[in-house]
Amino acid sequence: MLRFKIINFFKIIAIFTIFNSSSLQADEQGTLNEWLINVKNLALDEGISLETVNNSLIDIELNNRVLELDRSQPEFTLTLDEYLSNTTPRSRLIKGKKLYKENYELLKNISSKYGVQSRFLLALWGIETSFGQFTGSFNVIRSLTTLSYDMRRRVFFTRELINALKIIDEGHTNSHDMMGSWAGAMGQNQFMPSSFLNFAVDYNNDGKKDIWNTLPDVFASSANYLNLSGWDRELTWGREVIVTREINEELISRSARKIDVSKSLREWSELGILKADMSSLPDKDLQAYLIYPEGDDGRKYLVYENFKVIMQWNRSLFFGISVGTLADMIEYY
Repeated sequence: MLRFKIINFFKIIAIFTIFNSSSLQADEQGTLNEWLINVKNLALDEGISLETVNNSLIDIELNNRVLELDRSQPEFTLTLDEYLSNTTPRSRLIKGKKLYKENYELLKNISSKYGVQSRFLLALWGIETSFGQFTGSFNVIRSLTTLSYDMRRRVFFTRELINALKIIDEGHTNSHDMMGSWAGAMGQNQFMPSSFLNFAVDYNNDGKKDIWNTLPDVFASSANYLNLSGWDRELTWGREVIVTREINEELISRSARKIDVSKSLREWSELGILKADMSSLPDKDLQAYLIYPEGDDGRKYLVYENFKVIMQWNRSLFFGISVGTLADMIEYY
């Protein structure tokens, strides 16, 4: 992961270098045409062909709906139970099991190659896009251009716009077919362009990394993401637990950004932690973290290193728990 972070750091430096060498500075709004000149210069400097740049950005217009959505993102007020009800309904479990059987051999092969259990690939697929049913109706180039021109998160979205142009230039898709969410997340596994460049895989060897329409590429790309992020094929994600005694506050993780104090299952057991069914934890030295996703009165979980890998996909405790829960439901229920 360090390699990818270094690459992104130098991309940020490159963006500021071009901004500061042009007539329009990074902190100036200007006209859209003036801004597109900067974007085109940055794209050409990154080695993207003039043809790709011109074809992708020709007659581009801002999407006011994207700005509305960016300005009015809802507060997260759902309880964990409500969140799980939305992300792991019985209908999704039934469909997930059906798709597991239909794609068993493909998933088995990808799981073997990348060391990621099939049930987690299905769970991510199901939660991100309802198994490919809802992948987004926004043109990614137009959305990212809009957000790049806007001042709120200009550097981040300019970098993603350049990454999207690079994907087109490499021949994986075209600007017309590059569809996704309003914020630029693409395909059946909702990769941002930077994630696509770092992790997408052409598993069926047709010359394109197609996360929009080709399931082998979708599954392999998700597996590659988890694998390169540190996934351990010997571990699962975690389990719900019951806390029977007061726990030192320093041992509790309450935020997705701070899961940093681990103990062995044996040690947690000695502190009064039980399985959700009130039985004892396994007598193992396996390291686990105690998380309280919604405070002292909510559910509690012991999670393993793989849970922290899921956090790299989406830094939300609720999301990580829902992925693990759906994965277990698909495999064991």
